[in-house]
Amino acid sequence: MTSSHAHHQGARGRTSKSAARKSTRHTAENETLSAAGRAGFVARGVVYVLIGLLAIRIAVGSGSGQADRQGALNQVAAQPFGKVMLWMLVVGFGCMAFWRGARAVLTRGPHRKAGSRVLDGGRAIFYASVCWATATFAAGSSGGSSGNAKSQDWTASALKLSYGRIMVGAAGCVLIGIGLTLAVRAAMRRFLRQLNTTTMSRRTQQIVTGLGVGGGVARGVVFAAAGIFVLVAAVRFDPSQAKGMDATLRSFTDTPMGPWLLVAVAIGLILFGVFSFASARWRRL
Repeated sequence: MTSSHAHHQGARGRTSKSAARKSTRHTAENETLSAAGRAGFVARGVVYVLIGLLAIRIAVGSGSGQADRQGALNQVAAQPFGKVMLWMLVVGFGCMAFWRGARAVLTRGPHRKAGSRVLDGGRAIFYASVCWATATFAAGSSGGSSGNAKSQDWTASALKLSYGRIMVGAAGCVLIGIGLTLAVRAAMRRFLRQLNTTTMSRRTQQIVTGLGVGGGVARGVVFAAAGIFVLVAAVRFDPSQAKGMDATLRSFTDTPMGPWLLVAVAIGLILFGVFSFASARWRRL
């Protein structure tokens, strides 16, 4: 009996040690993923704030740079220690790609539907491409053509295909749909579900909510506007109608509201950048 009892005690001890090791490893993995996600949100925030500031300068007539990711990187490169800051962004975007990819592949549970996994997978690919482009720029390349030229090149190539017009039109509709979804979800304050609001003061929660609503709606408007230009390019069979972020933002000055609409959208993009910083602090990862 004593021997059997000792054997069972030993088995239980080994089981508890194994469970403890698994728990420790799981905690370390979660902390690594959380750190990666937070670094990614900081990098995203930096780029959006800079794009918004560039757009304001364009609206008031004092900016000659591009109000897109390329222009933002140029701004970073022009600062003291710009090279170091660029590589920090590379790390940040790489972390974001890693975090999104891990969510798509590793995260389990009934609340993780297939659609959410596909979205995270798509975002992981997007941020991996942003990371690569930023690394190429930081390594000394000019960064290639502008966002506007890339949009037009892609559209021109697609329109040459047998069903190209339909593909380009569908891409435009998808962009419009993404933009409207982003704007509506922001207006409905859906983002609050992803934030740990219980650790915020009432005032902080009000500020973060304002940042999320204003920033999310502005971001959605830009996506939808870019989608409209792609759709017009398909309808008119004219790739020059497609626009990147810079040309899309500049087009807001052609509306009856003139530069004021661009200023409003630019402020919204800055708000979204600051909201990204808030996400790095309070998002549940």
